[in-house]
Amino acid sequence: MTRSARPDDPGGGGQGHPGPHLPAQPAGSQPLLGLAGLTFVVPFFFLLASALGGAEPSLLVLGPLTTFALPMIATVAFWWQDWPGSRLRPGWSGLTDTLVIGVGAVVLTILGQAVTSRVDLRGIFDPDPGPGHPPTFPVTLALGAAAFTVILHLTLVCEGWPIRRLGWFRGGVVALAFSVAVAVVAYLLLVNLDDVPAALRAAQRLRNPGGPVPIAVYSAVLLLLGVWQVLLFVSLRGWPLTLIRRPGVRLAARNAAVVAGTVASFPLLWCTTGGDVDQINAVCGVLIAAALLVSMLFDNWPATRVHGRAGQVGVLPVVAAVALVLYLALSAYADGIDWTRTTADGWVALAALNYLSLGVVVHVAVWRRWPVLLTAAR
Repeated sequence: MTRSARPDDPGGGGQGHPGPHLPAQPAGSQPLLGLAGLTFVVPFFFLLASALGGAEPSLLVLGPLTTFALPMIATVAFWWQDWPGSRLRPGWSGLTDTLVIGVGAVVLTILGQAVTSRVDLRGIFDPDPGPGHPPTFPVTLALGAAAFTVILHLTLVCEGWPIRRLGWFRGGVVALAFSVAVAVVAYLLLVNLDDVPAALRAAQRLRNPGGPVPIAVYSAVLLLLGVWQVLLFVSLRGWPLTLIRRPGVRLAARNAAVVAGTVASFPLLWCTTGGDVDQINAVCGVLIAAALLVSMLFDNWPATRVHGRAGQVGVLPVVAAVALVLYLALSAYADGIDWTRTTADGWVALAALNYLSLGVVVHVAVWRRWPVLLTAAR
């Protein structure tokens, strides 16, 4: 069956559209549809987690590449509505889009390497590139995370305004370019690598931008911002801010809610963890992964069984419970590994975000649940 819908179809994310357009699901299809989706998401997770022969080698190479894949996925799935794969048959559609995302991720990783050190392909694809070859892990992660945070903000929080006026394709290109540009400028102006020993910076040829914020704290703030974006505009579908009718007031309120939530919760997390940035990242990572599992893969089931506002808000404790299970399970695995370039919590954060969350978004928003859901609009 070929897909008839075009990326600029009504409901595909036009001006003022509150969020990404996802395929409609058959009534009463959950939780079976979500459980079936796990047959894609779980193998995808384990494939990425051990693709290069172990958890740490895979993380060193695939961590940055999958981070830079995130803004590409947002562009293809939420702005281009799966173009160019939208013109092909199911299966081929997802495969084509995944290839586009993969190529884009490599290009953006090269750009990230150029900003943080210098271009060296061996440093991108080799987990142990050797002296003189600048690695991409972990220094480029902040750039990729910032680009994804910005494009997610444009898509979810700002409802695509005003860029969607340019149309689906040009709007997506501009949104991606704008997000990457903001990420680069913010990195150069705000971040410092003072916590990285000078000898290590010299050996890896890393440039220290010399900004006021340590890179670890900068990355943690970005992750926490992502938590609020996802909880408010994926799990809660923007409620109660969707009740505001005036577009200007609504957009201001949506932005204020995300910023206020981040500003209020970061000191709380900092005090709770004793300033352990890796643990903050791990908590944020599993919260985002849990929200996407519950709200995208399972369409907010089982909270949808409860009618009214109670069911709408009831998704939050479900997300919290899933996040706790994820944190305990991933930590139990990570604690059994002798890490040399990261920590157990550092792996938990990236595994939740880049392996699990990525699998959910690819399955639901890029592959449109194929082959699980053959009746999705394509």
